[in-house]
Amino acid sequence: MYYLQIDYYTYVLPMEKEVLLKKLGERIRQIRIDKGITQVQLAHSIGKDQQSIQRLEAGNINPSYFYLYEIANGLNVSLTEITKP
Repeated sequence: MYYLQIDYYTYVLPMEKEVLLKKLGERIRQIRIDKGITQVQLAHSIGKDQQSIQRLEAGNINPSYFYLYEIANGLNVSLTEITKP
């Protein structure tokens, strides 16, 4: 990962943010596919629309902690399973 440390604060560089969001989306997509769940089924199980899941898996949104928690519940996995590298 690329980090920039300034005065005791560590920042993820903007380009790295895009890469991390893309990897997160790919991880979620792979778990969903491995479980045989469609985007529509996952979306329905957590009260979202299919387009929201599509944007998440494409890395086009920066999901909140609670949104990731909902995704984990919808996939019946731990939040740690979704966020591990």
